[in-house]
Parts: sequence; C-alpha cells; structure tokens
Amino acid sequence: MIPIESSVWVDLAGVLVLTQSAVLATSVYLHRALTHRALSLHPVAALAFRAVLWITTGQRRQEWVAVHRKHHAFTDRDGDPHSPKLLGLWRVLLFNVYYYVREARNPKTIATYASDVPQDWLDRHVFSRGVVGVILGIVLLCLLLGVVSGLIVALAHAVLYVGVVAPLINGVGHWRGSRNFANTARNSRALSWLTGGESLHNNHHAHPRAPKFSVRPSEFDPSWPVIRALAAFRLAVILVAPVRLPGRATAYDTGS
Repeated sequence: MIPIESSVWVDLAGVLVLTQSAVLATSVYLHRALTHRALSLHPVAALAFRAVLWITTGQRRQEWVAVHRKHHAFTDRDGDPHSPKLLGLWRVLLFNVYYYVREARNPKTIATYASDVPQDWLDRHVFSRGVVGVILGIVLLCLLLGVVSGLIVALAHAVLYVGVVAPLINGVGHWRGSRNFANTARNSRALSWLTGGESLHNNHHAHPRAPKFSVRPSEFDPSWPVIRALAAFRLAVILVAPVRLPGRATAYDTGS
C-alpha cells in the first residue's frame, strides 16, 4: 500500500500539474496566440493545447477570445465584463465565473469579438462538448491516481483554477499592485508565478500583443520559457518582439 503521507504529496503534485497545465495552455494558446496573435502555433502544438484545455477546463476557445477582447475594448469602463472598478473587488473574486459565463453566452459578444476564430470540425464535434471533456479528464485522473485521489485532485483543480487563479487575475489585476505603465491594470510579481505570467497585467494592457508579459529583470513570466521552447522546436513562431525596460522603477511603480 502507498503510505498516506505519500498519497497526499502525490495528490498535491497532481493538483499543481493539472492547474498549471490549464493555466499555461490558457495563457500561451488562448491568450497570446489566439486572442492577440503574438505568436503562431504549429497545428500539432495548437491541437495539444486545445486537448489540454478540453479535459482540464471545458472552455470554448471562441468564447474565451471574445470575452477577453471585450475586456480590452472596455477596460474598467461600462461594457467591461469583469471590472472590479465597476463591480467591486469582492464581487469579481467571488463571482468571476458568473460574469464570464454571462458574457460568453452573449451571441453579440461572440460575433463582434471572435469572428476571426471560426468553428472548425473539431470545435463542432469535439471541443464544443466541454462537459464530455471534463468528464474524460476526471476518468483519466481516476485511472492514473485511483478513484478517490482522482476525484480529490479534480475537485481541488476546479476550485483552484476557477475559484482562485482566474478571479485573482481579473480582480487583483485591476485593483492593487505596481505599475510600469499608465493604465488601470496592475502588476503582481508574486502572483505571476501562479498565473502563468497573467498577473503582470499592467504590462500586458500597455502592450497587448507582446508575447512576453515581463518587461523588467525583476519580473518573471512562466509562460515565456514555454513559448521559447516551442519556438526552438519549430512548434511556434514569435510574431512580435518582447518589450524590455530597465530594471529601475518608474514614476508609475507605486505599489499601491
């Protein structure tokens, strides 16, 4: 039998791997490649990311792209799907998934902001069935870790990804943190380690098409090494040059 202590560590490792896989697939594929066209992915890499997202989140790519582009179009103004400046920080932290789903189910939002991401055969017959993907992911976890551990890891991942990581990006990313640029978003260097670099939100809103979200030596974007590795294996082409700033703070780096 596996010792209880070992089982706990295995479960924790499973949650970390699962959640970070979803986070990195979201940031690299949905966000930087598909939404902002900062890089172009080889069809094999794109398919791998889509499969990972299907079994870990069940998200539809057209919906994610549309909601995020609308967020950029109306950042912290009327029309922003999830602005803590308009809704309040705690409402975004606690009900972020509601605000996302509400906007994602708006046909006008999809038509306006994701018309360049048409549904292909895989979207129509496979990846649009998000519940099937999530169930498949849970079954695979149960086969790999055992039924009890598989269900625990799946539940913890859902809570961490849906209830913690995404709300932190949308909530704290527009509420508190440092700024390198004059916009309403904020950076959190600590949270960026957990969110695949997404919490370097001030940098991203200043340069939405930049493939690398960190701009200073003191900042770390975990998705960037993944992108560099994909490019090294010719599975990605970086279309936009990264933004670089000197290490010292600017007048906007207030930390408030």
